[in-house]
Amino acid sequence: MSPLRIVLFLVVVITITCGLHYYLWMRLVRDPVWPSPYLSIGTWLIVALATSIPAAFVASRYLPRLAATPVAWVAYVWMGAMFLLFVLLLPAELVRVGARVVVDDVVTDPGRRNMIARSIAVVVATGGAGLSALGLATALAPVRIKRVRVAVNGLPSALHGLRIIQLTDIHVGPTIGRDFVQDLVHKTNALRPDVVAITGDLVDGSVAELGAFVEPLRDLRARHGVFFVTGNHEYYSGADEWIAFLESLGVRVLRNERVTIEHEGAALDVAGVDDWEADQFGNGHGADLERALRDKNPDRKVLLLAHQPRQIVEAAAKGIALQLSGHTHGGQIFPFNYLVRLQQPFVAGLHRVQDTALYVSSGTGYWGPPMRLGIPAEITHLELARES
Repeated sequence: MSPLRIVLFLVVVITITCGLHYYLWMRLVRDPVWPSPYLSIGTWLIVALATSIPAAFVASRYLPRLAATPVAWVAYVWMGAMFLLFVLLLPAELVRVGARVVVDDVVTDPGRRNMIARSIAVVVATGGAGLSALGLATALAPVRIKRVRVAVNGLPSALHGLRIIQLTDIHVGPTIGRDFVQDLVHKTNALRPDVVAITGDLVDGSVAELGAFVEPLRDLRARHGVFFVTGNHEYYSGADEWIAFLESLGVRVLRNERVTIEHEGAALDVAGVDDWEADQFGNGHGADLERALRDKNPDRKVLLLAHQPRQIVEAAAKGIALQLSGHTHGGQIFPFNYLVRLQQPFVAGLHRVQDTALYVSSGTGYWGPPMRLGIPAEITHLELARES
């Protein structure tokens, strides 16, 4: 990513963040005309929470993890709560507009105006706190095992019942550490997988920062191997260094290539491509399915690992049997699942495009706010089945 794009991105993020905090202060603190000292307390609370966000980024860069982690938790929890408060305030804006149109005296009488403003502030703040707590509890709950049966047309009978465990979007970083990864390894190994597929966005930081937290992946066990493809977040954190590090742990990184595995006398190609957006980083990376499938046996079924679901269009055109993707987190926090549809053809679950099956995981970790609303994390246990 060019320096100019980074600067523009930061300008946009800072502008939006400042605007959101001003809007929340205006609607929850200023407009209700709270009596002293509540007005001052509310104002300084908004300022402190706003400051926690840049403070978390600075702390993660210059302080030991033990000192930086509490700051990160405050900042990321607040980011989630801030978004939820904003969403809850949107219908309140409709109430305000309706009040102006239908009942003129509601907005002209100061007493009634303050009563409405305070009622809205209390309801929104209470709702935001409740939803934040629910989202936090869901995100921090033990990761569930989601079992999915995938019917594949023409699957060799020897491959019927092949077990694939998909891990994706773990996002090891400020609030996800080594203990979480160790737990994933333990749960995955207990499922006795034939193949483990890690479909990108493993980390949010460099090898120097997070290598020790990812190291437990060395203990993953699968009959035919552990495979990895890059997600977009690897390219924010030194993709080449992470690829080398994962290879040192015994994880096979598939970069627009494929390997053939033999299972009970039948063969299956496992292919993987770089992230859809990798070519934007100008370092020789970029999704190239054509290269991954070059000289393949046309009679052999292909399992494709591709971080982003939108790879499915090309995959279906090339007759891939099954594509495994992540990236979307299933939306992670309602109503983001509806916004994801603007970028990706599918958000979560099992789908079929032509004769190609696509499974989009809701993610094994979370990104940013440690919250999930209505969309729990998953370790996906996929079992291939011969289509009858």
